[in-house]
Amino acid sequence: MGYKFLIYISYSYAIPIGNPLEQEILKRGYEIKWFSDVDNKNPELNNKKNVLKNIREVINYEPDIVLAATDDVPDFISGIKVQIFHGFLSFKRPEKNNVEAHFRIRGFFDLYCTQGPSTTNGFKLQQAKHPHFDIVETGWSKVDPLFPLKAKDKTKKPTIFIASTFTKRLSLAYNDAVFNEIKTLSKQGNYNFSMVMHPKLPEELKTKWQSLNSENFTFFDTTNLIPLFKQSDIMFADTTSAIQEFLLQKKPVVTFNHTFNHNYIVNITETSAIESAFEKALTYPSDLIENIDAFVNNLHPYFDGKSSERVIRATIDFLHKNKNHLKKKPLNLIRKYKIRKRLNFFTFKSFNKAFTK
Repeated sequence: MGYKFLIYISYSYAIPIGNPLEQEILKRGYEIKWFSDVDNKNPELNNKKNVLKNIREVINYEPDIVLAATDDVPDFISGIKVQIFHGFLSFKRPEKNNVEAHFRIRGFFDLYCTQGPSTTNGFKLQQAKHPHFDIVETGWSKVDPLFPLKAKDKTKKPTIFIASTFTKRLSLAYNDAVFNEIKTLSKQGNYNFSMVMHPKLPEELKTKWQSLNSENFTFFDTTNLIPLFKQSDIMFADTTSAIQEFLLQKKPVVTFNHTFNHNYIVNITETSAIESAFEKALTYPSDLIENIDAFVNNLHPYFDGKSSERVIRATIDFLHKNKNHLKKKPLNLIRKYKIRKRLNFFTFKSFNKAFTK
């Protein structure tokens, strides 16, 4: 039996989440299309030959399975709606009433393909209160290309990967003192630096950091971080969710002004401590590595690079599964209206019960 898949995204940073899924779908001989509801003119996306240009094309495609790396998805598209996540549970900031935003139930998804025990357990608690969806723990497709892990090459000059989030009050990219310290360290030549910035950060900020390009510093304008992860010995970051992805390699991360002093990162609050923190992290302290191990095993205990395979298998199984135990999804009239307004497509049609084939 053939199946029609749709990968539904908003921004370019979700493309590396969908690519391993696309490869798995094509390997099985099924049909696959892409759609972006916001950044639909992105060159990286439109280099693909299988992109739907507008919401009417999406509706006419009539997908069986919608894989969404977004917080919501149009309720009037056919097929089961599957949450595949656009990031890890990041613990970036305290949430109101101690509710982590990662577990916010918006009432649009039929199935959550969770990344590991930390997300599975969180959604099971939500499922008890909102019994309109199922959960299958699969691992996360984006990190499939990270595996198998490579051993550290101790003969080469250490490479430090720098990444920053887009929220101004949390982002190290805005900090002039951090910029000047990295500029000094790159000129000294004891480390190689590679850097990426969140796509939402302003162009003038990217230009500022690009000015550091030299023999020891390279700025990369890309959303494909995994090749850079593999080449790096440690990471320097703020609160970006890329921290969790990098930690899967069991390599240390130095953070600047992270919201929390997690025991699996080296957090500093002064620019004067940056170099000494790098030196400490590059020794791979045994207690830090043990804490990273414990964190990773709860976050994403899959190191086989086959999470995409598990996602596709789980979604097809769910498509055929009896779903009588699931309640109807909530009305969500305000959110449904906002989706229609965003897409400039107004319809009374709504699939409030999970589709079965």
